[in-house]
Amino acid sequence: MKVVFNILCTAVLSCSVFLLLPATNASPMVSQAQISQSEAEWKPPRFEERRDERHQMVKEDIARRGVSDSRVLDAMRHVPRHEFVPGQYQEFAYDDRPLPIGHAQTISQPFIVGYMTQMLDLQAGEKVLEIGTGSGYQAAVLSEITPHVFTIEIVAPLGQQARSRFDQLGYSTIQTKIGDGYRGWPKQAPFDAIIMTAAPETIPQPLIDQLKPGGVLVAPVGAAGQIQTLTRVTKSKEGKVRISRELPVRFVPMTRDQDSTSAH
Repeated sequence: MKVVFNILCTAVLSCSVFLLLPATNASPMVSQAQISQSEAEWKPPRFEERRDERHQMVKEDIARRGVSDSRVLDAMRHVPRHEFVPGQYQEFAYDDRPLPIGHAQTISQPFIVGYMTQMLDLQAGEKVLEIGTGSGYQAAVLSEITPHVFTIEIVAPLGQQARSRFDQLGYSTIQTKIGDGYRGWPKQAPFDAIIMTAAPETIPQPLIDQLKPGGVLVAPVGAAGQIQTLTRVTKSKEGKVRISRELPVRFVPMTRDQDSTSAH
């Protein structure tokens, strides 16, 4: 399947399309919601408002363009994208386009969210790490498939807003952290799946190390300002890493926070 992207996708540590603003005076963690429900008890929230628009978006912009995993399609039918979009852009909430969310950053277009989620092949009950919370939309989509979602954001205000949004909407099992995504989340590792929403020139070794044997990592990879490649990394049961290159994309480059780069 040939897919052409003509969008500029995410920057450092956000699941949405944006340019990095260095985090200053960021606390190391916004919050870590405790998963109190068992896997069997957890039920994602449901929203009736603008349901027809969501279903139309999934049919026309996601399924028709090649996303076929029923779990992903169902997740995107359920998550209210308009709740993750600022008020002045509400009329465009279900268009297949990125939208500004503040701090020179955006929420990603629905198709790329669906496509990358499908690449993860995430199973119910698995543990997934997202590098880049942004608006929180991608994490909410992931939480429709599994309650064990961990997400890191480098821009403190965005991380705080996303945490508040998760709590208000009922996505209480998503765990959030402010920090440098290059480091991953060692205390919560290993992960069955990792999704990155910024383009490193090479995939950070700490993330590969934190990927469970049998796990999958999805990321755009390539040099800044050039066409990059949406890449799928798998780790065998024996720990052998295999890389497959899927699609040409263009993402803003991933960078580290100033404290991290000065320390290494």
